[in-house]
Amino acid sequence: MRRFLIAFIGVMFATSGFAAVDGNLITRAEKYLNSVTGLAGDFVQTNNGKKEQGTFSMLRPGRVRLDYKNMPVQLMADGADLYFYDKSLDQITTVPLTSTPAGILVRKKIDLQNADIHVIDTTESKDTFTLKMNLRGQEGLGNMSVVFNKMPVALNSWTIVDATGNKTDVKFSNLKPKTNFGKNYFQIQRHKTVSTSGGDDFYD
Repeated sequence: MRRFLIAFIGVMFATSGFAAVDGNLITRAEKYLNSVTGLAGDFVQTNNGKKEQGTFSMLRPGRVRLDYKNMPVQLMADGADLYFYDKSLDQITTVPLTSTPAGILVRKKIDLQNADIHVIDTTESKDTFTLKMNLRGQEGLGNMSVVFNKMPVALNSWTIVDATGNKTDVKFSNLKPKTNFGKNYFQIQRHKTVSTSGGDDFYD
């Protein structure tokens, strides 16, 4: 199951060449992301030809939850770190939330033009537009492409390419605004987990 965590957190693959960047598309995406407080819906993840389904929830700042339907796996972010919980092994692995694509999307303030996030390419089609990005100074670790619907602007999907070239696609559906999650919804219920990274001020 560990490969799903690796695929999920493997952001920022080295890129080269001259890509076209449309500042208007970046502004539209940034405005939408900063307007979102909470979302809930479904997802389909595709990796190496294998598909997995589940439910997705997020609450800004800093909280994310993915429950896989046919795997004993749960991904949970509590505002500081991301926890990968393998229920079958009763094991928890902790990584900094900033090392994940979800971490970029749930910051308190999302700045896609002047902060550590570097948009390296933008493309658009009739109904969607895509921002390809990495973290400045970590270009060798992979990249993430986030797809948005155009009218109205809304999160559609994301694709992560890790440092080995492995690609993971996550397609969202039935996403609706939601903020009334239960008090401990973004906490693993097995036991009280302890952060190993010291937290992250992006999510304060």
